[in-house]
Parts: sequence; C-alpha cells; structure tokens
Amino acid sequence: MTIWYLTDLVGTSVFAISGALTALSKKMYHDLFSIFFIGFVTAIGGGTLRDIIMGSHPIAWIRDPNYLIVIVGSVLVAVFRRRWWLGALKRPLLLFDTLGVGIYTILGLQKALSAGVNSWAAVLLGIMSAIFGGVIRDTLVNDLPVIFGKDLYVTPCFTGAVIYLSCTTLGLDPTLNFMLSAGTITLFRLLAIRYQWSLPKIE
Repeated sequence: MTIWYLTDLVGTSVFAISGALTALSKKMYHDLFSIFFIGFVTAIGGGTLRDIIMGSHPIAWIRDPNYLIVIVGSVLVAVFRRRWWLGALKRPLLLFDTLGVGIYTILGLQKALSAGVNSWAAVLLGIMSAIFGGVIRDTLVNDLPVIFGKDLYVTPCFTGAVIYLSCTTLGLDPTLNFMLSAGTITLFRLLAIRYQWSLPKIE
C-alpha cells in the first residue's frame, strides 16, 4: 500500500463527501440512494473518463473494492454528521471540492505520465480527472457546473500541473513535488474564491 494509493483513496473520499454534501444542499434527505449516487459519480467520474481515454483497464474502482468501500463510508459520514454542515454548507462544499481538485489534478497527471502520455496531454488528462466528476455532480443536481462560473477553476489546475512538470524536470522529490503542486492548486483556488479573481471577459 503506497503513499500514492493512499492519496488516491483520500481524494476519492474528499470528492465523495463533496458530492454527498451537494445532494444534501438540495434537500435530498428522503432519498439515501440519490445521495450515494451523487457521491459516487463525483468521486469516480473524472478518473473513469481519464482511464477510458487512455485505454487503462480494468478501471481502478472496478478492480479494487477499496474505492467503493471508501465512497460508501465517506457518504455515510457526510449524511450522519450533516448537522456539522447545516447553516454554513457552502464553505465545506467549496473546501472539499477544492481539496479534491488539487489532489486529483496531480494524481491524474502522474497516472497519465506513467502510462507514457506526452506531457501536455497528461496535463489535460490531469485536469479532466479533477473536474469531470464535479461537472457530472452539478449537472445532475441542476446547477451550473462550477467550471462555467466566474471564479477561476481550471486555471489553478493548469498552474499546479505546470509546476509539477517543471519540478519533475528539476528532479524534485516526488512527494514534495506532489505536496507543492497540489497545495498550489488548492491555495490558488481558495484565494480565487475569497477575492473573486477571474480572467478578463471576451467581449
């Protein structure tokens, strides 16, 4: 059980909680299956699409039952401790989504590079890993996907991915590189939300 495998499970958990909290924010208390489904697709959506594009089979959550166990456990934590979030639901939603984006951008990038994908295609696959589950989540609950909002979303992912590639070229320790790159994405995204940073509009 490597540190990268454990990190992948942590990212899966974070995204599952994000999906479950989104479902709870839509008052889906009466339908536990719907909450599980939203948590599930949020957690595995991006990684599944990445693996399909790369032709990587079997897909991780199909091969390894630990992913499903983590998703179920994470959704249950979100549901049964939901009173923690009541009254301030938007903040934990943003926090868990941002943590998941930071972790999965770099994990997805690493997996693509390990599969022999060229560097820039690996960056795109890493970003896809991070954002696609959230796109599915927001679409299913009838929200505008976050990537189409005014706050910076893809830009922090791209920045962190480029930092990872640059530090890899410089020979930085992989664990430190991961922490630096994923941390940059998370901090950049949180600052973008806090100060409402956005790119110039195309008129």
